[in-house]
Amino acid sequence: MQLSVRFLSRGSAFLAALSLAACAPSGDGIDPQGQTFDKIAADEVINLLGTEPFWGIRIADGKASYSNPDQPDGVEFDVTRFAGNNGLGFSGSMGEADVTITLTPGDCSDGMSDRVFPYVATIALGEETLRGCGYTDRQPFTGDAAP
Repeated sequence: MQLSVRFLSRGSAFLAALSLAACAPSGDGIDPQGQTFDKIAADEVINLLGTEPFWGIRIADGKASYSNPDQPDGVEFDVTRFAGNNGLGFSGSMGEADVTITLTPGDCSDGMSDRVFPYVATIALGEETLRGCGYTDRQPFTGDAAP
């Protein structure tokens, strides 16, 4: 399970593209003839979550809100959306920290419930990498709503 969020500085854009390429099934990553990932519409609300430490991100309308036990109300910041061959990414800045978020299709477990999520998420938050799962309002998780 991998979730990466990093807001991009000049070099971070390369890291984000590399993250999306790393999830490609082929040996060399990106298929230059492949289609751009289009499985999540621009108007879908995206929810990401992870454990160890517990965190959550909600993305909607060009904004992301990051929450954790220390910041339960969340910190909101602007994000820019970009799509690769094998997933979807977002970049922005939260305070002084660059943030890059990547989502790739694939069954994902939070490790604590019987839920199965349709996306794997990797978040690069400053120097920290968070891994977790994701779903959208149109592509929900399966399993118990309240485990």
